[in-house]
Amino acid sequence: MKFLFDVFPVILFFVAFKLYDIFVATAAAMAATVLQIGWLWLRHRQVDKMMWINLAVIVIFGGATLVLQDETFIKWKPTVFYWLLAAVLLISNLVFRKNLMQTMLEKQLLLPHIIWHKLNMSWAVFFLTMGLINLYVAFSFSLDIWVTFKLFGATGIMLIFIAIQVFWLGKYIKQSPQAVADEQKNSLTRDHNPH
Repeated sequence: MKFLFDVFPVILFFVAFKLYDIFVATAAAMAATVLQIGWLWLRHRQVDKMMWINLAVIVIFGGATLVLQDETFIKWKPTVFYWLLAAVLLISNLVFRKNLMQTMLEKQLLLPHIIWHKLNMSWAVFFLTMGLINLYVAFSFSLDIWVTFKLFGATGIMLIFIAIQVFWLGKYIKQSPQAVADEQKNSLTRDHNPH
């Protein structure tokens, strides 16, 4: 159910495009994103930062699409969003020494420090790659193919990547807290004693 809620604006964008055009679809996606955030705020009095970033990007790029009647801006929107997420993950990790993936998931997962680092970097690389893929599809194929890719292709790639992550992290999820602590200790010992 949460998955459908998360992709609701993209589904509405797709349907509105198929029934009308890119400009109606853009307005529908903007409205759906605002409704999503309003619903979350009313229900939980809290909205993820990622959703606020998405709202800002769709208002700017969707607004430019509607005001200038130019589909180029909405085509850039997913790439800008993905690259902003990658930048946040990389800058917080490299500059501020804060692993955002660990901050978000440490209540659900107990992982060694090196695995948290790899997880954070893998998501940053994934978002950078998704931004490039979006640009390639948006500007190499028809508008209809890009809109279809946005719903089915990008969502499918995301689900596959998440499945790979779950499979990769599976062995760590089963470990006891003591085993993880021992692995972290061994990792730190290796880091401080290079051969």
